[in-house]
Amino acid sequence: MLIVIILTLALMAVSPVQGEALDSLTVCVQKGDSCMQQYNTFEALRYYQKAYDLAQSQDITRFSMDKDFSLSKPYVPKDKVPRHVRLKLADCHYQRANYRQTTELLKNMPEDSLTHDAFRELALGYQKQGDTDSYIYWASQLLGRFPMDAEIVAGLILAFVKNDQPQNGIICGLKYTLKDSTNILVNRALADAWFMNRDFTAAAMLYDKLLDQGDSTFNTLYSAGMSHSQTGSLERAYDCLSRALLLSQMQHAGCAYRLGVVCIDTQRYEEGLKAHELALELLKPDTTTMKAITLSQGEGYYLTHRYPEAVNAWKRHLDYNPSSVATYYNIANAYYYLLKDDEQAERYYQHFLDLARREQNPTPQLTEMMGKAEETLKYYRTSRR
Repeated sequence: MLIVIILTLALMAVSPVQGEALDSLTVCVQKGDSCMQQYNTFEALRYYQKAYDLAQSQDITRFSMDKDFSLSKPYVPKDKVPRHVRLKLADCHYQRANYRQTTELLKNMPEDSLTHDAFRELALGYQKQGDTDSYIYWASQLLGRFPMDAEIVAGLILAFVKNDQPQNGIICGLKYTLKDSTNILVNRALADAWFMNRDFTAAAMLYDKLLDQGDSTFNTLYSAGMSHSQTGSLERAYDCLSRALLLSQMQHAGCAYRLGVVCIDTQRYEEGLKAHELALELLKPDTTTMKAITLSQGEGYYLTHRYPEAVNAWKRHLDYNPSSVATYYNIANAYYYLLKDDEQAERYYQHFLDLARREQNPTPQLTEMMGKAEETLKYYRTSRR
């Protein structure tokens, strides 16, 4: 009898009763809420996760909407976590850009148990992960409950456009504009959908409406200009594209090119030629980056025994780094030893020597390379006699 009493006391000492566990869960949630009020998501996450784990460890599988622990329909099948704990943890993850964790916590909850904010975090969580199909599904479900959420409407239109379904985006946008035709976010997205659906007249009209609303951003001006150029309204296109190029600080190659075309079509020849020159200049690749890429490509092809590709990559490298004596030497060696092209080998050995001899203080390695190149050239010239 004494042994049973001791064992019972020991178990009571290490196993909190259900009420104590619930108190601990409540305390964790309160501490998490306090941290969130201070924008301290790092500490809040720790408390909410602890509350979540505590709830998971309890032998209770149903929670009611008013946060008590009475038996009622579960919000997640066989879920042991109170609705408010799950929502708070998901929100904390969302605020910390942990979008995968956010969607995992929310995706199986019945939709009528999601708050508007939670519903948005579920849909936007998929959008931010680049999962367009899941975003389209959940954004559509959200709009079934909250049809006037303009940000989600605009996002859904653009998601349809991204999925090559602009006509579905147009339907979505027009449905919204039956009640509100002045929302800039929705009108921007709807205009883009019209444009991608190649209905340039409708797109131009909507872009003009956006400009009248004061939406003179680069994208709106640029898209308006392209739409008007497609419909033949060249003066209007010129006005929009020239303003857009100035707004880009003359740094947008596509806009410069489009403006050049419109200028030439409207007999503004000098301005059009200058715009084309600017586009060409802006489209030039970054020299430093191209040097590194082509050099690495050449090495990669060489090490995998793809010698013609290696030579081509090294030649492209010379376009960006014409003073590279080592590259000329590598090409010459590839032609001589591997591709058995004596004519090209002789040519590149000579290019190499012409550059190498300009070095005032050649390294021992460069001196050795020059010696080998001179011997090879001497062999070629002797063999032709």
